[in-house]
Amino acid sequence: MDTVLEAERVGKQVSSPEGTLAILSDVSLTIGRGESVAIMGASGAGKSTLLALLAGLDEPTAGTVRLAGSDLTALDEDGRAAVRARHVGFVFQSFHLLPSLTALENVMLPLELAQRGDARRDALEVLERVGLAGRVGHYPRQLSGGEQQRVAIARAFVTRPAVLFADEPTGNLDAATGERIMELLFGLNAASGATLVLVTHDSALAARCNRVIELDAGRVVGS
Repeated sequence: MDTVLEAERVGKQVSSPEGTLAILSDVSLTIGRGESVAIMGASGAGKSTLLALLAGLDEPTAGTVRLAGSDLTALDEDGRAAVRARHVGFVFQSFHLLPSLTALENVMLPLELAQRGDARRDALEVLERVGLAGRVGHYPRQLSGGEQQRVAIARAFVTRPAVLFADEPTGNLDAATGERIMELLFGLNAASGATLVLVTHDSALAARCNRVIELDAGRVVGS
């Protein structure tokens, strides 16, 4: 299996009033193309920090991260942003939709920023796939939480990313809506062949992934 994501002895430290705090220590992992991987652990274990480092949203204080053949730790912020634009999609707990844009415009945005093809056609197609063909002209405030997350998923998949990062994607949704969102996420992931890296505290959700990486106090304790 081709490796699409690799962390080698990654650490992250931050300064605090009590001194230097180690959020992650000596984390090494390899994730293959098309895999679905859950990152689990107690609150404060470093899950979201690890996701941010793997996605190039933050820089480690030690170690190396490689994403789709690029060494993120050798790049500046502009370089990492370019890698993300080419290879990465994101789904967050709090949706992160732009309130001044319609559902269609939110999904078109990453395509327009990357100057890719027919943004409107591609965005309409993926919104139809997530069941929102009748809501394309609605603004986020006019959509339910589940609909907003479906827009966010459409936006994440529209660029056909090599890796999709999802951070507690059902955390703000009721159980039934969350289940429908996860069915959609796993279905689109299987159809696209993307790699899915999912931060979750939900063991039932993690069990649907190919494997689970367990973090405890910033260290990998099982994978």
